[in-house]
Amino acid sequence: MSPPLPVLYSFRRCPYAMRARLAIAASGQPCELREVVLRNKPAEMLQASPKGTVPVLVDTYGSIVDQSLDIMQWALRRNDPAQWLCPERETADAMFALIAENDGAFKRHLDRYKYPDRYEGIDAMAEREGGATWLRGLDARLRAHPWLFGSRPCLADMAIAPFVRQFAHTDAAWFAEQDWPALQAWLARILDSDAFAHVMQKWTPWASGTEGIAFPG
Repeated sequence: MSPPLPVLYSFRRCPYAMRARLAIAASGQPCELREVVLRNKPAEMLQASPKGTVPVLVDTYGSIVDQSLDIMQWALRRNDPAQWLCPERETADAMFALIAENDGAFKRHLDRYKYPDRYEGIDAMAEREGGATWLRGLDARLRAHPWLFGSRPCLADMAIAPFVRQFAHTDAAWFAEQDWPALQAWLARILDSDAFAHVMQKWTPWASGTEGIAFPG
């Protein structure tokens, strides 16, 4: 019998789960992927992480990792062939600071722009402009080099891109009209890659008592 694998509870379209899958795939760390239906979350996932959001990783020792950035680091500390944890330019601290901006203020603008009905008294266009201001900063950074921290991708690129993707898809025509060519090229390079296509396959939702999907496969 094969030894048990770490279990990853995921939801294909969630940007947090996307970035976790990207890092696991880059590391080559085998996992059992369990695609969940968010309106019918499996009891096993809720037992592991009562907060009920994806991704959730249960390692072979039973330890729970239920923050996406922590899962990315969990995988890459095991194997990081592309050196995502070591940015070519600047420092790891600077890289994590940029990710924190994405996960904080930018994500707040994104949620209120994409889902204004969920927030009382929200001006969606003002929220869009708030997010756009931050994206212009990314575009300025990317005009200097093709990736956020140099000539090759690092953790920041893959941690941030799923959220920029979500922002772009909220009004794709408007996003395409904006004067941020370096940002648009960067995003297209990631979304058109074989690596992104691999982690965005459509999986059959997992059912309790069945085996998950071998990932990255």
